[in-house]
Amino acid sequence: MQILANADLSDFHTFSIEQSCQYLVEVKTIDDIKDVYQNSKWLSLPKLMLGKGSNVLFTQPYQGVVIINRLLGKKVTETADSWHLHIAGGENWPDLVKWSIEQGYLGLENLALIPGCVGTAPIQNIGAYGVEFKDLCEYVDVLCLKSFTIKRLSAKQCQFGYRDSVFKHDLHQQVVIVAIGIKLSKNWQPNIEYGPLQSLNIDGLTAKQIFERVCQVRTDKLPDPAKLGNAGSFFKNPIISQQHFLKLQQTYPKIVAYSTPEGVKIAAGWLIDQCQLKGVAVGGAEVHQKQALVLVNKDRASSDDVVKLAAKVYYEVLKKFQIQLEHEVRFIGSHTETNLANLMIEKP
Repeated sequence: MQILANADLSDFHTFSIEQSCQYLVEVKTIDDIKDVYQNSKWLSLPKLMLGKGSNVLFTQPYQGVVIINRLLGKKVTETADSWHLHIAGGENWPDLVKWSIEQGYLGLENLALIPGCVGTAPIQNIGAYGVEFKDLCEYVDVLCLKSFTIKRLSAKQCQFGYRDSVFKHDLHQQVVIVAIGIKLSKNWQPNIEYGPLQSLNIDGLTAKQIFERVCQVRTDKLPDPAKLGNAGSFFKNPIISQQHFLKLQQTYPKIVAYSTPEGVKIAAGWLIDQCQLKGVAVGGAEVHQKQALVLVNKDRASSDDVVKLAAKVYYEVLKKFQIQLEHEVRFIGSHTETNLANLMIEKP
């Protein structure tokens, strides 16, 4: 277990923005995690579990302990009709998807190249191209921070929703995800009903071909965080009422939308693009010129630059479409998680 004091967080989150924390600890075992939470010197300090840092923005120096998840390991068992994958929380998600396709465990291909580690997948209920984590989840193993025992939660107990789960609500700061269980059917069926996958020929289509197509699309559309700091999709696709959608459709017949049981889901990137915000910058932060849904660290951006730019995007979309965007990226303040609404003191 490695411990650093007054650590720079630039290398531990994909925005690569200079920010510090009081302590940074890398944990490799569940006992390491227990030691951090039970350390008498740190009992009063806030603590934050961090995987690859692909979905966070540190808005202030963090006055606590940042814990880097390095739990590794993969186990596979099988039943007559399924493969069952048990994956440790610190494993890299894109590497897991690639490995699973190579091994013949099919079904994760639509979720290729989503940045982050395995332990954060359930929190966000990550999803892409018609597949969400909840569709494949068998269970999530958590370390309870009151009893320091391991508990297994079923997919139903995780209360998955669109980019949402119980880990953002009732179990927020109450548990640490240490492993997940994924169930993949041996009777694999391609899912190509969404976006650019619709152009694929279903005849003889393989999971590897879908995987390669998803990788190509994501590489073409999304900037590489190693070259241009970003946290991927910054905003969620909002869900609006059918009545609101029909009204917008009269003015914008090409509006990009999808029906859901809750209402109509609108492509947030399309909304931002219609506001002509691509390339718009605040300080060193910029709306990506190829993908409006991504805010990037273009030129040594500060966290304030990103917050102000996010606020500008929020207000422009609200003004034009009467739709309130919700950020997908987690905002981490000095002691606890916060949100854009709390940080928007005045209109930019």
